[in-house]
Amino acid sequence: MATVLVTGGVWWSGGGDPADRRPAAGVDAKATPGVAAAESAPGAPAADDDRGSTPQAAPRSRTVATQGPADAAEGADRASAAPSQKPKPKPKPKAKPKPAPPPAPLSRSRPTLLAVPAITVEAPVVDLGLDRQGRLDVPPVDDPRKAGWYARGPAPGERGTAVMVGHRDTRTGPAVFLDLDSLGPGNTVRVARADGRVAVFTVDRVRTYPKSAFPDEEVYGSTGRPELRLLTCGGAYDRGSGYDSNIVVFAHLTDVDRTI
Repeated sequence: MATVLVTGGVWWSGGGDPADRRPAAGVDAKATPGVAAAESAPGAPAADDDRGSTPQAAPRSRTVATQGPADAAEGADRASAAPSQKPKPKPKPKAKPKPAPPPAPLSRSRPTLLAVPAITVEAPVVDLGLDRQGRLDVPPVDDPRKAGWYARGPAPGERGTAVMVGHRDTRTGPAVFLDLDSLGPGNTVRVARADGRVAVFTVDRVRTYPKSAFPDEEVYGSTGRPELRLLTCGGAYDRGSGYDSNIVVFAHLTDVDRTI
């Protein structure tokens, strides 16, 4: 299988390819009071019977009783004893924690081990350069479990864009970056370095680009902060020409640790 990673000035070729609670309509929010019993008008004299006449019913008094001093005092005592009806204050919303500031760029130190927990990868790292045609070398085909780092570029954790590549598969079977395209935003990539520190990167996005239209500047260009790119082959496969695309993982430095 032939693997070609086209990058303008720097590109890669290798033998491995790699329930609604609103009030119901029409219902008044204030309950309609019940209908009071109708007052009887003064009744007319009843017809005479053996028991005599029934007297006219007396009309109801409409006079309001006057409240005396004792009654007023008693009412005041009841009012003072009544519980407060003031609404409870609403709790203040908790402030969202501020994100931790990004770590400062690290000094240069070569990577020794690459770990990608989400796809169960832990691979030793070898240095890579360019071949006579100016193409990026690839890790050895006879050891497809290794990852390669472009040693002429920034080191992982250093300011700039570090580049690491690996096979997707080889003639002998799956390789280190077989499942690279299953990564997504939030996954982490950990790179142990020779100085004893571990640069921790968080994935921003994963993209697949045709080799015929590979965006060099987007992939390799510096953003002014420590970033990492993982690359392997992808897209359609042809026995004669290999894979027609490249898979690229974009990540940036979010932490520095001491253990892989």
